[in-house]
Amino acid sequence: MNEIKEILFQECEEQLAELESGLLKMNDGDRDPETVNAVFRAVHSIKGGAGAFGLDDLVSFAHVFETTLDCVRSNKLEPTQDVLKVMLKSADVLADLTNAARDGGSVDPARSRGLVKELEALANGDLPVPSAAVAVAAEPAPKAVAAAPAPTDESGFQPIPFSFDDDFGADEPAADALPEYEVSFKPRSDLYAKGNDATLLLRDLARLGEMSVYCDTDALPGLPELDPEGAYFKWTISIKTDKGEDAIRTVFEFAEWDCDLDVRLVGASVSDDEELPMVPVPFDLSVLDDERAEPAVEPIEEAPLSRNDAAAAVAAAETASNVTQLAAVAARVEKKEAALAAAAAANAAAAAQNSAAASVGQTIRVDLDRVDRLINLVGELVINQAMLSQSVIENDNNGASSINMGLEELQQLTREIQDSVMAIRAQPVKPVFQRMSRIVREIADMTGKSIRLITEGENTEVDKTVIDKLAEPLTHMIRNAVDHGIETPEKRATVGKNPEGTVRLTAKHRSGRILIELADDGAGINRERVRQKAIDNDLIAADANLSDEEIDNLIFLPGFSTADKISDISGRGVGMDVVKRSIQALGGRINISSKPGQGSVFTMSLPLTLAVLDGMVVTVAGQTLVVPLTAIVETLQPEASAIHSFGANHRLISIRNSFCPLVDVGRILNFRATQANPVEGVALLVESEGGGQRALMVDAIQGQRQVVIKSLEANYTHVPGIAAATILGDGRVALILDVDAVVGASRGQSLKPEMSYAAVG
Repeated sequence: MNEIKEILFQECEEQLAELESGLLKMNDGDRDPETVNAVFRAVHSIKGGAGAFGLDDLVSFAHVFETTLDCVRSNKLEPTQDVLKVMLKSADVLADLTNAARDGGSVDPARSRGLVKELEALANGDLPVPSAAVAVAAEPAPKAVAAAPAPTDESGFQPIPFSFDDDFGADEPAADALPEYEVSFKPRSDLYAKGNDATLLLRDLARLGEMSVYCDTDALPGLPELDPEGAYFKWTISIKTDKGEDAIRTVFEFAEWDCDLDVRLVGASVSDDEELPMVPVPFDLSVLDDERAEPAVEPIEEAPLSRNDAAAAVAAAETASNVTQLAAVAARVEKKEAALAAAAAANAAAAAQNSAAASVGQTIRVDLDRVDRLINLVGELVINQAMLSQSVIENDNNGASSINMGLEELQQLTREIQDSVMAIRAQPVKPVFQRMSRIVREIADMTGKSIRLITEGENTEVDKTVIDKLAEPLTHMIRNAVDHGIETPEKRATVGKNPEGTVRLTAKHRSGRILIELADDGAGINRERVRQKAIDNDLIAADANLSDEEIDNLIFLPGFSTADKISDISGRGVGMDVVKRSIQALGGRINISSKPGQGSVFTMSLPLTLAVLDGMVVTVAGQTLVVPLTAIVETLQPEASAIHSFGANHRLISIRNSFCPLVDVGRILNFRATQANPVEGVALLVESEGGGQRALMVDAIQGQRQVVIKSLEANYTHVPGIAAATILGDGRVALILDVDAVVGASRGQSLKPEMSYAAVG
């Protein structure tokens, strides 16, 4: 039972994501009926699943929410901004109730009751004042009615002119031609226990076409024998629709197991006791006038006729003198033929829709631990493949041997396995981005600000491990942008800005990494205030000479905050410090770009995966390092004429009529005390985030390999300038170079970020 319940909550998470996604689309102006139906189905599915497990609080709130959404779906309630604001809050409460049901917690009853009252008011037509004003203004004025002709006598008789040539009922055959279905629907008590409502099902069914309903109450017992939780009613529905039988059954899809349901097409087949259609033969004219000939006409009305048979019947009737009966026969044949054709078309369309749905890729649920174990095994496979290749190379001088050829095939298969396994773990960042919408709404309400969140690149895929650890830093950054970055509506209006602030969250791939940008159009970083706060908190010296970039990075120091007082949102100085540490733990980094009065942009650069990477194996001062291949632009063999000194300890290399700083990796990492001769080594032209291009000087290149990433922090400790470690084919441990940290150190920054400002001043 616990496994089934866990599946329920997993499905609830998917439905909640669909719910919030649909509501945000509606909030942006999307009025597509399919979007509204998707939102309604999400709440309905959550209610149905919760009812099966007796989660009463979740069921009752979802029922009220569903009722209000049904009013929107039936065009009784206009989804204005004020209405959608209530619904977005309701979606948050629904998510909290789901989490409480799963984890055993609780939700503030006052909060739930308040939203229930708001939802009920919306369902009853009690709209908020702004929305009501919009609704009244948008309501079309009643059409002017033409003045009726004056009565011709005292009785008030009013003549209405018409022509006998008018084609009365010309539109009726189109309606009559629709296939007619008879639906027998008898709920069981379980249907009501799970939160379903027969009235809502019948209302949904009525949207498919013209419908008549008969309720059979014969099974209803007397009051003494009445079971309050029983189900005694049975409905017989006759409906004309071109949607097909599958559309009818879709209405009952969530109640199919809790009711007796039968759907059949009226007149779809000929039963055994019915007469088969008669083949017309020449007959005497008097037969048409004889009452005994009437049964020969009735089968034409009830049984399906082929087009040839119908033509023959009409031809025979044309010889008769009774023109009225001729018209009746032709009309009945045409009507029956059109109805059957429409039914066939509807069923064909439904079959095509089902075929298209069946062609959609299917998915299975797999425990994440199993995927992690598979990835670890693939990593070990990569290491063993490299070790095997290394051993063969060392002991076999014949490079064209069958063993070498087999190893090349093994290497290719290993790469394909690794790519396939990593694709399993790759997931879009959309779930994380959707969570940020709620945070923006809550903080905006707490601060009295009007803020709109815009997300881009939601389908950008990244490793599941990165996604799981991305929520916390993004949450702190969103809170910081809303609380400190965006001004109040009054302040924005005074400087000529839109009173509604904008926070933009984007994700995109670049050079084998994922870039996540959080931008706001607020006031930007007040550098004078940040500097003064840092001085007051003894974080920097009063006479420290800092650049704008260094002042901006002060907000990442532990204990730093510009808030005047501690609140539920900020003031303790732990938010941005957590952001930087979390990003660094993922092997990433964060940069800030801020313009006073225009806003700030926080850019996070993260690896796509924490499992494997393609790297260039190099040697530096006797040490083996791995440089990520995604950071390398090209490799160079420096010539003496291309090397130029700049200052006491800096050198430049000339590359195609441009100069690029030359960085001695061994000197930066303290592998050697003096700088090496560039002519005796190899230069790797790399491009880093925010640092431009640099030429990293190494002693030699061993080759290009795929390596398995092993965390240094988890197994040892953080090493400045080193991102991670790996195991080479010969069993040695090699360090993976942190290119951005080395480039930053070449520009005068310390390899230890927490010590960057200790020596300043």
